[in-house]
Amino acid sequence: MPDYKDKIKELEDELKKTKYNKATQGHIGLVKAKLAMLKDKSDSRSQQKTGKSEHGYAVRKTGDATVLLLGFPSAGKSTLLNKLTGAHSEVAAYAFTTLTVIPGVMEYKKAKIQILDVPGIVSGAASGRGRGREVLAVIRNADLVLMVIDVNHPEHYPAILREVWESGIRLNKTKPEVFIKKTARGGIQIGKTVALDIDDHTIAQVLREFKINSANILIRSPINIDDLIDCIESNKKYLPAITCISKIDLATAGHVESIKKEMNADITVSAEENININTLKELIFQKLNFIRIYMKEPKKEADMNEPMIITAGSTVGDVCNKVHKDFLKKFKFARIWGPSAKFPGQRQMLPHVLRDGDVLELHLY
Repeated sequence: MPDYKDKIKELEDELKKTKYNKATQGHIGLVKAKLAMLKDKSDSRSQQKTGKSEHGYAVRKTGDATVLLLGFPSAGKSTLLNKLTGAHSEVAAYAFTTLTVIPGVMEYKKAKIQILDVPGIVSGAASGRGRGREVLAVIRNADLVLMVIDVNHPEHYPAILREVWESGIRLNKTKPEVFIKKTARGGIQIGKTVALDIDDHTIAQVLREFKINSANILIRSPINIDDLIDCIESNKKYLPAITCISKIDLATAGHVESIKKEMNADITVSAEENININTLKELIFQKLNFIRIYMKEPKKEADMNEPMIITAGSTVGDVCNKVHKDFLKKFKFARIWGPSAKFPGQRQMLPHVLRDGDVLELHLY
């Protein structure tokens, strides 16, 4: 029986030489499904041999969110980490068997954002080996990925993207609305509310490759074959990401602009020259979807110095849950001052959606 690596390479080669069109779509779907299953089996066997799991590494989360800093060792991550977290931030090294995580805390607009420099994931990408399994747990616990690419080494960008993808992380993608309910009989029934490029026959073939022979499928998002496989495996993590080009002081303005356009990068910075560092902080804050609300006790002034950091779309109920688990049970009503209130002190209930700058007064039984 051939080794998993041989089989995986064989299927990958087949994908490279098969041109995608309507006629080959079903075949490509089957090959990708087989490839995904083989990689999963290969990972499981590797973990059994080493006794290690991708969930064996973790860093305790602190603050309002965790941002993961990814990049090759030469990308200037350490300098950027120090600039973002400040000279007085507590920075220590946590050594794992194959991984060193360097954490710091960035304070911005009263938010405390943990920033982790995780070099391990690119070591595999740099040599073409590994899938960054040693940092999978750390990435999965993050709220945002900040990719740092040296302006003079744009070739590192696809290597990092490939490694992250192989680690089961989907950057800047929303989890597709695909609902799969296995049934005892009846075959594969497919319902769609959107137009798709893949046909029902291909969808059914891919499902059967994963030993799903009878199920009701409801698809509410535009998906391709890769998305379908991700939904079947249901073990992917969807995270927002920022692409940051570093060391722009070491290149001409024209070269910087060219690389930024080529990579469709979000921002260009120089940690050494302190260029665009504050802009990057603001971008991180925005990408984390943060808003600030201010708590007020009845008959007292609101504390406008220390806001509570929550994500956009949060409700009064979400705040109650964050403040204390008993507050939901004891909740009577709330009063709101600020952007989400029609008038000062408006009375609202748990489902009310808060906005940045709101003042919230909770009344409990």
